[in-house]
Amino acid sequence: MHNEPLAFRMRPETIDEVIGQEHVIGNNTPLYRMIKNGHVPSLLLYGEPGIGKTSLAYAIAGTSKLPFIALNATVAGKKDVEDVVKEARMTGKVLLFLDEIHRFNKLQQDTLLPHVESGSIVLIGATTENPFHDVNPAIRSRCGEIVQLKRLQPKDLLELLERTLKDEKKGLGKETIEITTEQLEKISEGVNGDARKALTFLESLLAASDEEDGKIIVEDALLTQLLTRISLLGDKKGSHHFNLLSALQKSVRGSDVDAALYYLAQLLEIGDLTAVTRRMLVMSYEDIGLAAPDVGSRVLAATDAAQRLGMPEARIPLATAIIEMCLASKSNSAYKAIDAATKTLHEKPTGEIPMHLRDTHYSGSAALGHGGYVYPHATPVGTFGGWTDQQYLPDSLVHSKFYTPVEAGEETRMAAIHQRLQSFKGKKNPR
Repeated sequence: MHNEPLAFRMRPETIDEVIGQEHVIGNNTPLYRMIKNGHVPSLLLYGEPGIGKTSLAYAIAGTSKLPFIALNATVAGKKDVEDVVKEARMTGKVLLFLDEIHRFNKLQQDTLLPHVESGSIVLIGATTENPFHDVNPAIRSRCGEIVQLKRLQPKDLLELLERTLKDEKKGLGKETIEITTEQLEKISEGVNGDARKALTFLESLLAASDEEDGKIIVEDALLTQLLTRISLLGDKKGSHHFNLLSALQKSVRGSDVDAALYYLAQLLEIGDLTAVTRRMLVMSYEDIGLAAPDVGSRVLAATDAAQRLGMPEARIPLATAIIEMCLASKSNSAYKAIDAATKTLHEKPTGEIPMHLRDTHYSGSAALGHGGYVYPHATPVGTFGGWTDQQYLPDSLVHSKFYTPVEAGEETRMAAIHQRLQSFKGKKNPR
């Protein structure tokens, strides 16, 4: 009788047992050959949940025979890292698998990274987040390769399920199970490329099936019922959940009310109200933006109400906000403008702030050359308020343009103001 979950028991023990990921660990890949020849490089494994990051790390450890330690960066502390360092000093080399590596804090890094650089610790990190965005550059620079794993194909999952049913040591080979190839194919196609989910589903399916004369018999009706359930709900933190959030945003952006409500209903059934309300608030500024600037405050009110009410009542203010966003005028100009400014900040030297914009609220500022600022409110321009022609950007960026108006909804009025202010430049007395 096994106590561990089936998905845990069926982890590959060597790289020859890994299913799928031929582009990474196939027999002819450089990584496979390196490990077989006794060299294990530090790696970053990147990909969706359930596609084999942890399994691959365990398989590499089993093949290399290196002392193996597994930590999760979300709960590991400095002492845990220090223990890894001590082990490396005692044994000469340690293979450290660090899950959720994007959560690795600076204190942990300072303790560990010199030993990774010296080679006494081989680091295999795993993350579901884009390592170029979310993993610290200090870690990335010490990992020889960033390996992106792919979602497993139905044929890979079918192979895994068949192997599990035959394996007498770790799997279900000692059980008498009546399940057809067609039923296994349905499981393989219904779990969205997730090996862990495939094995967990098989385990649950067998537990729910009837047993006759010591034989477990899998019925099509039960299989279909369970598959429909996981297809609808998915995993709260899995890839299907993020696909639903993406589909919701793209449906609102495309002004399709019915599709947006359909995906909202699925997300609310999953039960992650926080993720839904957060995404809706982002959408109100990213996709509606300046075309209907009041929508953001109304979506905030709706999401706050939803959080206070909880389900099932939360669906009402959220549906109201979704419909309003679908039918609102849309502009992404503000979102694109801040990204353009950020891109310039990273790609060009930081410009010097003009002297007339610098702080003058202290004695001695004039001696530093600060001053000369002209107060715009002192020169009214029609009903706009005040405006004066003076430079605000650094000299090196004086001709940069980040904001491009979109003539939609309320932003049409703003675009006209923006264009008129641009026409004033170079004029001493604009009217």
